[in-house]
Amino acid sequence: MSNRALIINALTPGASELENVAECDDTYAMRRALSSLDADVINIGAAGTTMRFLTAFIASRPGCSLLLDGSERMRHRPIAVLVDALRSLGADIEYAGEEGFPPLRISGRRLKGGELTLDSTVSSQYISALLMVAPLMEEGLKLTLKGETVSRPYILMTLKMMSEAGIESEFAGNSVSIAPQAYKAWNFRVEGDWSAAAAWYEIEALSSGTVTIDNLCRESFQGDRKLADIFGHLGVVTEWEGEDGGSDLVASPDQDARLRIDFSDTPDLAQYVIVTCAMLGIPFHFTGLSTLAIKETDRVKAVCTEMARLGIIMQPEGNDVLSWEGQRRPMTELPRFDTYDDHRMAMCLAPVALFVPGIIINDVEVVSKSYPEFWDELRRAGFTLLDGDAPLPDPDDE
Repeated sequence: MSNRALIINALTPGASELENVAECDDTYAMRRALSSLDADVINIGAAGTTMRFLTAFIASRPGCSLLLDGSERMRHRPIAVLVDALRSLGADIEYAGEEGFPPLRISGRRLKGGELTLDSTVSSQYISALLMVAPLMEEGLKLTLKGETVSRPYILMTLKMMSEAGIESEFAGNSVSIAPQAYKAWNFRVEGDWSAAAAWYEIEALSSGTVTIDNLCRESFQGDRKLADIFGHLGVVTEWEGEDGGSDLVASPDQDARLRIDFSDTPDLAQYVIVTCAMLGIPFHFTGLSTLAIKETDRVKAVCTEMARLGIIMQPEGNDVLSWEGQRRPMTELPRFDTYDDHRMAMCLAPVALFVPGIIINDVEVVSKSYPEFWDELRRAGFTLLDGDAPLPDPDDE
């Protein structure tokens, strides 16, 4: 939501006011890029949303010419679907390295626009990137989505934010239409991040304590608002104090004996739910996981590898399905988890300490991508965090 707000703000003539913009690596990368459009090279590091949104933004900005690059992992994250779409709308984009992947050499111009059919089974961020620049196109944009649209709520969130900045659109069936028009100055407050709250729902499910979160919006149009419903099946009740006044997560004895969930709309929640089910011994059948292979890492493969360190045996079925019937083997040593340069791997694995005290997590700084305060807030919640090579404290000392 923060990066969408920053792009929309950059497309808006006149002064706008943004409040509560997230302070994390992804938004830092976006802010730096938007303030450096006269540079020859912009490197956005590992910020995938920033890469996709900026590709469309720079391509639609007349007179802007630069090389858009990223981290080594970013150079292996596909972007051909977006580049092909932008080229068909009049963009001047060349691959500066491997075909289909960043870095990109972009020469901005006013895009012609028109009608476009797009494969919508890969990433909704491609779609959101196109939609945000569509009002500036000469002919506007009529975008037809081919296939089952993944992360549909993220597209709706983009259109809702554009609407608040004065842009009219029509989303009917599998088609989105946006006429040429101008953004209007807006005042916008970014909501608390439902995706980041997933770690705290997991902690509540595994601890049966009480967790208080003070800035989630009850009527949020973030797709990951579904988090509260999903964890309701895992014994977590969300008690609201008001519309935006925060919430208490409390334990309930009601847990489903087995979970079946399609994560097509909410893929960023999958890791947290997988780990929670594994620790609680709840069998599951999860679908809609295909986009996780092109995130910061192949997330399904990574979480299965790390669960194996706990003796939990999981095996993906193709690239879209993960089922688990409770298969285990003895855990032979205290686990040392890898995070694969993925912030969500670190955050979904940390609550395992409630069941296996003394776990070690490598490269913990990855949380700075979206939630830099995560480890400090774990400490405030009562977790003990030590250097990975330090001995555990004697429980009799406190």
